[in-house]
Amino acid sequence: MTMATAVKTQSQGRRLDLQVIGPIIALIALILIGMALNSNFLSYANITNVLARSAFIGIIAVGMTFVITAGGLDLSVGSMAAFVAGLMILVMNVLTDTMGVTLPVILLGIALALIAGVIAGLINGLLITKVGIEAFIVTLGTMGIYRSLITWLADGGTLSLGFEMRELYRPVYYGGIMGISWPIIAFVVIAILGEVVMRHTAFGRHCAAIGSNERVARYSSIAVLKVRLATYVLLGLLVGFAVVMYVPRLGSASASTGLLWELEAIAAVIIGGTLLKGGFGRIWGTVVGVLILSLIGNILNLTDFVSPYLNGAIQGVVIVLAVVLQRKSAADR
Repeated sequence: MTMATAVKTQSQGRRLDLQVIGPIIALIALILIGMALNSNFLSYANITNVLARSAFIGIIAVGMTFVITAGGLDLSVGSMAAFVAGLMILVMNVLTDTMGVTLPVILLGIALALIAGVIAGLINGLLITKVGIEAFIVTLGTMGIYRSLITWLADGGTLSLGFEMRELYRPVYYGGIMGISWPIIAFVVIAILGEVVMRHTAFGRHCAAIGSNERVARYSSIAVLKVRLATYVLLGLLVGFAVVMYVPRLGSASASTGLLWELEAIAAVIIGGTLLKGGFGRIWGTVVGVLILSLIGNILNLTDFVSPYLNGAIQGVVIVLAVVLQRKSAADR
C-alpha cells in the first residue's frame, strides 16, 4: 500500500467514524440540554411519554429506511395512516353493532388495518415499478388522495370509536410490561428485526445494491422491480401496524391525523445516516434520528426558549442540513 493510499484510507475512516457517531453525539447533546433546561426532563413519566409518542413515527421510519435505501421515496405515509385509521374505526363501529363490544371486533379491526396498509403500499409500489412513474409523483398524488378520502369519510369532521370499544382497546396503547408500554416494545422489536434484515439478509443487501447502482444490480441478477416493490409493501404494512398502536390512544381519526408524519419519518432516516440518494441504510441510525426529533419537540414543549409551533420548521432545517452534510461528505471522497 502506498503512502497516498494509506492517507486516503485513514481519511475515509475518520469520515466514516464521524458519520457513525455524529447522530449519537447529537442525541447526547440534546439530553444534556434537556437536563439543563428542565429538571423533569429525565423523569420516568416524561421519558416514557416521549418514547411512546415517537413509536408511531419510529415504526414507519423503519420501513422508510428500506424504501430510501433502495433509491425510493414515499410522501404518502402520513395521509395513508389517517385513511387507514379512519377506515379501521368505521369498520369497528359497524361490527360493534352486530357483534357487540368484543375482542373479535378488535382483532378484525387490526387485520383490516394491516391489510389496508399492505394494499396501499402495493398500489404505490406497482405504480412506481410496473407503470414506471417517478416515486415522488406517485406518492405526492396518493398523499392527496388518502387525505381527501379521510376528509370525505369523516364528512369534514372526526371519526370516533365507540366509547365502550375504545375502553376495551385502550390497553393496546396504555398497557404494557413492567411499566413499558406496548408501542415502545413494538418499536424496539421492529427496529431490531429491521436491523437484522438490513444487515444480515439478501433483501437488505439487494436494497443497498439497487439504491447504489440500479444498472449494476440488474447485471448482478437482482430482481430490481420485485425488491423495490417489496420495500413499498413493507412500508405500507408498518404504516398499518403503527395505526393499530395509534388508534387506541385517541380513539379517533380526522383530516389532521398523521399530518407531517412523512416529514418526520424521512427526517429521522436522513439524520440517522441513511443516504437520501440510496445505496446505504442504517436502521439503528434511524432509531437515533427518531429520538433526536422527539427530544427536540419535547424540549420545545418543556421550555419557553422557542415556540413549540416552530417544531416543523426546525425539522425542515434539520433535513436540509443533513442532506448538505451528506453531499459534502460524498464530494470529499
